[in-house]
Amino acid sequence: MKIVGQITNFLKEVRQELAKVVFLRREELIKHTINVILISVAAAFILGGIDMGFNYLVNKIISSPR
Repeated sequence: MKIVGQITNFLKEVRQELAKVVFLRREELIKHTINVILISVAAAFILGGIDMGFNYLVNKIISSPR
């Protein structure tokens, strides 16, 4: 029966901690979501460009006549 008491205590503590959580308003959530998407797309383009540049250089080095 000790395990049941531990589980009950754990669930009470979880409930207390969840009461402290402050959730974002809808407008803030939408704004932050859009920011994350835009930053992710920008990072994808930058990393894709770097990857294409390295790919080009490697292909030039490999295919250069000796």
